[in-house]
Amino acid sequence: MNALDATSTRPYLIRALYEWCTDNGFTPYVAVLVDDTVQVPREYVKNNEIVLNISFGATSSLKLGNDFIEFKARFGGSAREIQVPIGRVIAIYARENGQGMAFPAPVAFKTGDDSSTVAEADGSKTETSLTLAPSTVAQDGHNPFQLVPDAVPPKSVDKDGSGPAEPPKKPAVKRPTLKSVK
Repeated sequence: MNALDATSTRPYLIRALYEWCTDNGFTPYVAVLVDDTVQVPREYVKNNEIVLNISFGATSSLKLGNDFIEFKARFGGSAREIQVPIGRVIAIYARENGQGMAFPAPVAFKTGDDSSTVAEADGSKTETSLTLAPSTVAQDGHNPFQLVPDAVPPKSVDKDGSGPAEPPKKPAVKRPTLKSVK
């Protein structure tokens, strides 16, 4: 089996961070990019996103599977069945301190016809229409991070305005390092 045939790491990381949150007495939240495949109360969706409390006290029958997060929860006093495809989870974090992990959101790109194809992080593709929201905010107003799409650099011209200028030099990239979290 090579790396391309391996399953996605996303469900394993979600389960690990969920366990870390519960072991440390934190409230695990998941931010979800909503489309037609996500089963959540639509009245709580803003900018195609919803933040869900998946703590033990807020859910019933929680199942963190490899393909879906499934549970029952109360919204406005009525019990609802929630089903979220793992590929639609864009972050999991602790409500109290914002520590957690953000995942790449599915990226929409146009195909030859009028539909959009979404490339999932695991390499699969699904047909959908999607608008990326600029930020993720919990229902209580808590915003531990903001997801920002890559900016497109403006086209530049040379000093006399007659033609394209030299492309700007890329800044030196700092290598990622591991940080010990206690």
